[in-house]
Amino acid sequence: MSSQKLIFHVEDNPDNRLLVRRLLTAFGYQVVEAENASQALEVLKTTQPDLILMDINMPDMDGYTLTIQLKSRPELMDVPIIAITANAMRGDRERTLDAGCDGYIEKPIDIDKFIDQIERFLI
Repeated sequence: MSSQKLIFHVEDNPDNRLLVRRLLTAFGYQVVEAENASQALEVLKTTQPDLILMDINMPDMDGYTLTIQLKSRPELMDVPIIAITANAMRGDRERTLDAGCDGYIEKPIDIDKFIDQIERFLI
């Protein structure tokens, strides 16, 4: 995959951000990060990502609400948003898809499958 692809990662946990950043940069992706929904909205005023990785459980606004807001923007409506979440109960996957997420990756991340999961949405 091209090193020109920009992935935007919204995640409040610094350890999770570090893991995802290391995995993505090792495969040549550019990574931009936000720690919460408010910061994400600011960053996206000046950034056009190829893919958004969205934590669902964040303190200021959950990922469902943020996804709905982002998908309502014309410049972001076609950008894939992938939920990365520890929510693995019955109905959680459907709820992320109903909010507008294009995919769903469970935490803890399977580092052997992660890049393949991401690349499916960048084709």
